[in-house]
Amino acid sequence: MIDWLIHRFVKDYENIHDSKVREQYGRVTSITGIACNIFLFTAKFTAGTLFHSVAIVADAVNNLSDAGSSVVSLVSFKLSSRPADEEHPFGHERFEYIASLAVAFLVLLVGLELARTSVDKIMHPDPIVFSMLSVTVLIVSILVKLWMYSYNRKIARRIDSSMMQATAADSISDVMATGAVLAATILSPLVHVQLDGYMGVIVALFILYTGYGIVRSTIDQLLGQAPSEDQVKMISNTLKKYDGVLGYHDLVIHSYGPNRCFATVHVEVNSKEDVLISHDMIDNIERDFAENHHMNVVIHLDPIVLDDEEVNAMRDQVRTIIQNIDEVLTMHDFRMVVGETHTNLIFDVVVPQRFPLTDIQLHQQIDEKLHKINQQYRTVITFDRTYTKLN
Repeated sequence: MIDWLIHRFVKDYENIHDSKVREQYGRVTSITGIACNIFLFTAKFTAGTLFHSVAIVADAVNNLSDAGSSVVSLVSFKLSSRPADEEHPFGHERFEYIASLAVAFLVLLVGLELARTSVDKIMHPDPIVFSMLSVTVLIVSILVKLWMYSYNRKIARRIDSSMMQATAADSISDVMATGAVLAATILSPLVHVQLDGYMGVIVALFILYTGYGIVRSTIDQLLGQAPSEDQVKMISNTLKKYDGVLGYHDLVIHSYGPNRCFATVHVEVNSKEDVLISHDMIDNIERDFAENHHMNVVIHLDPIVLDDEEVNAMRDQVRTIIQNIDEVLTMHDFRMVVGETHTNLIFDVVVPQRFPLTDIQLHQQIDEKLHKINQQYRTVITFDRTYTKLN
């Protein structure tokens, strides 16, 4: 059904990198979510009130908060689709992250209030009247929420939406929460114990856990996450397509939203190659990223000397020394300056962020191994601590 709605109401639905198309996706899914949650709220609130079940009423209030979350989602997609302006040159797509955070706090508020109400119900239990109407409403609710989880997850993956991911997570937690309420409704008359309040606490814990997960995920996105392995592999494979690229390093990626990704990388080329030819290749690579991967990539050109046998041999020796210390270490930008009394070896070493040795300790180990070869070698090393490794 959701595919039918998308095809019916989203113009040019395959062009998911267009902000206006993403807004239409958000509008369809949000309005669908509002309608479903209002229906579930009405049905559960009526059943819970008629048959004196605080857990069902609480579950109904949770659905009402979900409807509010869908309203926030609707507004966030509208705001995030606004184009870049003078005050926000990177666009407004991070509005989606802010909206996800607002939804998370709303979920946490509902969870806390439900926990308070449920504890009160445990202290002062009321008899629950078993009803097939209540059971039917809860089963229908579980089926509807499973469908909502399915389509929210599907759309989230299709358009890379943190808002839809948060909604999907909320929907599956609702399934577990409503399942707990259903269990209380069925089991309480059988065991002659009022499980309503206890199940209400379980529902509250589900809701609080979901809210915490959304907060953690959204804050990570706002602070800036390390690039995914797939994204790094895509960049690596794109660069490897070009014959003039000898190597690459110092990759930095900044995300300002699902369709606002910026990156910088250093690309090594033969120093003997005509600079205009190398520059033309770099332009083609940047255009490749923009047109085929929707990334704004700025590339720094690093010319590498390849026809000096002494430099090449020394480069290989230094690389071997570094690799023998640890295979995760890599080297780039190697230069060799020969003087009358000593020879400077100048290079960068890429070190994983959680590497056990400090820069000073690592420098000492490299120096010790080089001095065994020649006491005249002196090193000038720049250590690049990074979370990203290009292969």
